[in-house]
Amino acid sequence: MATTKRMNSGFSDRVMGLVKSLRSETPDCLAAGVVDMATGMLLSYETVDNHPAEVLDLLAGATLDLFQGRTVVTIEDIFKERRGVSSDQHYFQEILVNSDHLTHLFLRMNENQDVVAVVVCRKSVNVGMLFAQARRVVKEHSGI
Repeated sequence: MATTKRMNSGFSDRVMGLVKSLRSETPDCLAAGVVDMATGMLLSYETVDNHPAEVLDLLAGATLDLFQGRTVVTIEDIFKERRGVSSDQHYFQEILVNSDHLTHLFLRMNENQDVVAVVVCRKSVNVGMLFAQARRVVKEHSGI
């Protein structure tokens, strides 16, 4: 995606719309955000809690590591080679992480592999519904 597209106000409005939709439409959602993998920046977020800026910055860095860390990229390259895939699309599209009290879902945008949506929910969330709703919202905002 061209840098100019990421920086224009229309893009910013679409990112904020995605975050608002994720926050309101995914079950038991406590926070949602969007990370730009090209820059490692958290583009937008909404949360029910106040978090220190350094925690939010770490979320963006952790998302980058999850999807594009050196070992992950190596695994993707090996899978592509063994399967004869020549596409530059990333192999890993969604990652679910459970902590003691929370469930974190990370989803790459379908059309823009450099943008990842993040949803944080209570651990009691119905994971099937979480995936279904988050995927639906991401699909509806596919122009990002």
